[in-house]
Amino acid sequence: MSTIQRIALVLTIIGAINWGLIGFFQFDLVAAIFGGQGAALSRIIYGLVGIAGLINLGLLFIPSEQHEREIEPRTTR
Repeated sequence: MSTIQRIALVLTIIGAINWGLIGFFQFDLVAAIFGGQGAALSRIIYGLVGIAGLINLGLLFIPSEQHEREIEPRTTR
């Protein structure tokens, strides 16, 4: 997994947590931290999370054998 994909995955997880908070508690953490949903910084964060989701969409198309080889631990001698 490349660095860009790892960053995108972290942003996607942040977005998922935020959506969970909105769904269960009607609390938008991003808006609370960055000054409301209409604030420029909040909109940038929402945009980055959306782009991250699109980047992670490519992970669905990696064959499972290739994915398993990528996550195998490397042994040292």
